[in-house]
Amino acid sequence: MKDGPAGQRTVIEHLARTFARALVIAGGAFWVIATFAVPLVYHDATTIDASIGMWPFLAVLVILVIGWKYERLAAVLLLAASAAVVAWGFMYTWEPGVWIVMATVLIAPMALAAVLFTLSARAEERRRAAAEPQDPAE
Repeated sequence: MKDGPAGQRTVIEHLARTFARALVIAGGAFWVIATFAVPLVYHDATTIDASIGMWPFLAVLVILVIGWKYERLAAVLLLAASAAVVAWGFMYTWEPGVWIVMATVLIAPMALAAVLFTLSARAEERRRAAAEPQDPAE
């Protein structure tokens, strides 16, 4: 990604940031939908059972807020969450269908968002370094 004129963000950088944030928001939307669907699918489930799914939604909100300013920290949190989902799968010995769903809905989007946040942070660091005045003696 090349810097635009006067160190401005390029379209690709805007798209990377937007796509990373969209993935995090989509993850939050997934958990909200999944939480409210529990009582509809499992008729004996209580509201408290459904509200347990709100914890991942709150984690998504925290990561989104952190990622708005501290992109590298958000990337680390997203990679840690991806690893935690994989560990969760091994602990509960998921069947192949569950692995496919979780890889599609959780693991891959979180890992991809982490990569995009990392790339955005690198581009921002390069832009800041280029914007700093250079000492003529160097």
